Amino acid sequence: MEQPIDITNRTLLRKLLLSLDENAVPLWGKMKPRQMVEHLVDQVEWTNGKKTPTCDRPAEEAYQSKQYMVYTDAEIPKNVFLENLPDDFKYPDMETAIDQLMKELDDFDQYFKQPGTTAIHGGFGPMNHQEWLIWHGKHFTHHFKQFGLI
Repeated sequence: MEQPIDITNRTLLRKLLLSLDENAVPLWGKMKPRQMVEHLVDQVEWTNGKKTPTCDRPAEEAYQSKQYMVYTDAEIPKNVFLENLPDDFKYPDMETAIDQLMKELDDFDQYFKQPGTTAIHGGFGPMNHQEWLIWHGKHFTHHFKQFGLI
């Protein structure tokens, strides 16, 4: 796997997302471009203190999944389906959704300023800042590839 997107490079993230046509058809999957951006907003909110996540998997199973998905070159499979897509958009337009994603990422940075902070991943259990940087990078990369942004 090539290097995942660096989510700390907000200038590049914003530039790539703003280049996405709201009517673009994904290379795989059912998401529309704005659904993808709003999905990323939602996912980052679970890691910046705004939502309280839980992990319902046994600790050892979650740990093993984290070791594989975070610490190897494993990619998120295409067409993985974990949640229903909402019929309505939360934000009025693509640019507003992108702006919200940038805000949530800034809040993510602030949340992890306190040493020792963790946030729960629903399948991997507690993760520290570095683990979240890797995982969000893989997740963003997955969706950016889905829409041909990289």
